[in-house]
Amino acid sequence: MEHEKCSRLLASLSDYVDNNLGENLCAEIERHLAGCENCRIVVDTLQKTIYLYHQTSPEPKVPDDVRQRLYHSLELDDFLKASRP
Repeated sequence: MEHEKCSRLLASLSDYVDNNLGENLCAEIERHLAGCENCRIVVDTLQKTIYLYHQTSPEPKVPDDVRQRLYHSLELDDFLKASRP
């Protein structure tokens, strides 16, 4: 039975870490985490991995010509012009 709870938690893990779950489901997951060391380790590891990624990864820079082609293909040329200084 406990294994089923862990499987359900892992299925919702990404949404939980991103705060994209409803209050009731978050409360259920937090109750499970309080009693399941293995799942706490998984959640903690994922949170630390995300943190480290954000701390060490440079902001992606899209080259201007690529941005122009993308905006043009999405028919957002007016937005591109408006966003220029």
